[in-house]
Amino acid sequence: MTQTLLSLGHGYSAQALAKRLLPQGWTILGTTRDPEKAGKLREQGIEPVLWERAQVDAALERASHLLISAGPDAEGDPSLRLCGDAVARRAPVLDWAGYLSTTGVYGDQDGGWVDEETPLSPGTARGRARAEAEAAWQAIPDLPLHLFRLAGIYGPGRGPFAKVRRGTARRIVKPGQVFSRIHVDDIAQVLEASIAHPAPGTAYNLCDDDPAPPQDVLLYAAELLGVAPPPVEDFDTAEMSPMARSFYAENKRVSNRRIKQALGVELLYPDYRAGLRALLDEEGPA
Repeated sequence: MTQTLLSLGHGYSAQALAKRLLPQGWTILGTTRDPEKAGKLREQGIEPVLWERAQVDAALERASHLLISAGPDAEGDPSLRLCGDAVARRAPVLDWAGYLSTTGVYGDQDGGWVDEETPLSPGTARGRARAEAEAAWQAIPDLPLHLFRLAGIYGPGRGPFAKVRRGTARRIVKPGQVFSRIHVDDIAQVLEASIAHPAPGTAYNLCDDDPAPPQDVLLYAAELLGVAPPPVEDFDTAEMSPMARSFYAENKRVSNRRIKQALGVELLYPDYRAGLRALLDEEGPA
């Protein structure tokens, strides 16, 4: 039987998953709001689905698996608005559903560790919107839902090298501050492992083994490139947008024990050093 994944919000992480599933004979239906991007999706082996109710509802009728990665907007979860009722009708026959959330739902932990049993305590509007979306998807009866709480995502085209090369990278230091992160290829392999071993109702933290200060990541990137490191700036006096500053409002270390123990995942990039070395090998030094 052909396995068919409908990807609502076919973005960076979903594309990485598709690269793993397509060679196995999967059919991937990916949504897009831009008709002009349909051709590009076809070139990748993805069947494009325009972000409109009739097309998405029709795609749902074909889907055995559902991935929701479109983030909340000012009015809530866009996928729920567009097709929540259709998902509810289709829920009992789906084999698997996954929602890509964020570790931001845990809020600030003053540098302490969190795991999937930690009570949700989002402290930002972004985190609260994600927690509300998680609850709304969980409320759909019979939906075989899995929650994936993602740390900061990096990978091809999304690394620190471009900013370091341009000289626009900033090593902003806030004492004690750490962030967790995850390479997009590790996101994809966790999703694939969950599809192979479904456990509806389970939440998974997706992050590497090494929560680290952001300035250390930029310093290592500069070392790999053989260029002078970006200058150090003090967080308290650095000029930053409110959005940028808000990321520093939460400080926590995220445990990834469950993806290893429950799904048998062995991270491809267990820390940022391994991930950055691989990116540089892929992208080249220029």
